[in-house]
Amino acid sequence: MSLQAVMAEVDETDIIMNYHGDFLKSDRKNSRYPYCIVWTPIPILSWVFPFIGHMGICTSAGIIRDFAGSYFVSEDNMGFGRPTKYWKLDVDKVCGNGAATWDKAVNDASEEYKCRPHNLCLDNCHSHVAMALNLMHYDNSTSWNMLKLCVLSFVRGKHVSFAAFLKTWLPFFMLCGVLGTFILTFNLH
Repeated sequence: MSLQAVMAEVDETDIIMNYHGDFLKSDRKNSRYPYCIVWTPIPILSWVFPFIGHMGICTSAGIIRDFAGSYFVSEDNMGFGRPTKYWKLDVDKVCGNGAATWDKAVNDASEEYKCRPHNLCLDNCHSHVAMALNLMHYDNSTSWNMLKLCVLSFVRGKHVSFAAFLKTWLPFFMLCGVLGTFILTFNLH
């Protein structure tokens, strides 16, 4: 294996130390983020409101589950593309048997949402993630909801790469620039 191939592999994989002292691999190339909430922008909507986007929750193996549309929960194929942000959660804050409880809650929430219609404002991907966290009593809480997840993922989420940062923010900044130019042009005349 050449040095470039090894460097590329190292560049695509981050080692995350979990809370038991083990090392878990967060694999950006294959979009694997164990015990994470993942987020990706929704075209046009996220360009105007960059804190609004599409959310999913990963299993202990890093498999992404997201409520992508009415009666459909996808697996490893997020509704609007690969994650651009992730928020690593602490498996020790799960009530019960750590990984097994986590995976059961993610699975149970996914099975429930396979029977629900999607509603952009009231029952959506954020609600699916909130249900999973409520089922596992994450952080001793059953009050997870869309707003709380939106704010916390915006504040605590980390971009997976610089390109992901650009995918998230560049359209918003371009729109602001165009709008600012338009306003200045007409106000200066």
